[in-house]
Amino acid sequence: GPSLPPSPSAGEPLQRERQAGAECGLARQVSAEVEKWIRVNRRPRKRKRREAEEVFEKLLPDQLVLLLEHLLEQKTLTARTLHSLEKTYHLPQQDAEVRHRWCELIVKHKYTKAYRDVERFLQEDQAMGVYLYGELMLGEDARQQQVARRCFELTKEQMDRSSAEVVAEMLL
Repeated sequence: GPSLPPSPSAGEPLQRERQAGAECGLARQVSAEVEKWIRVNRRPRKRKRREAEEVFEKLLPDQLVLLLEHLLEQKTLTARTLHSLEKTYHLPQQDAEVRHRWCELIVKHKYTKAYRDVERFLQEDQAMGVYLYGELMLGEDARQQQVARRCFELTKEQMDRSSAEVVAEMLL
């Protein structure tokens, strides 16, 4: 048959495919890191000398979000594991998306050492913080509820009305 002129977007599917491939690679890398963290978390407190230290890869912010979301699915993470996570990825210095997930982990596992990170998040990222208030109140943990109430007192004046109303409802 007559040959068709090359379509103007011939490069696009390839570009898309390459992008998908890259994303797939990035996701695979995250899965590998998640496995390492699960191993670290299962370790008994007393480590045998000959046990190799896990070596963690550098991750992009999007990958960190994914990693933390996977770890949020774990039933229990030890304080030791959470401490290592924070140190490995400098979580308090990451962007809001990453810190939000980090705060969720702190709340879920009642990791009291990092409550200051939650307080900072609630005060600095007010729009995103609404969900966290809910998490803090749901656990029915006195100390977490105290964090929520204190932060709300400090920030409610600067919050947009609807967010402030939603949070006020939760704190009742």
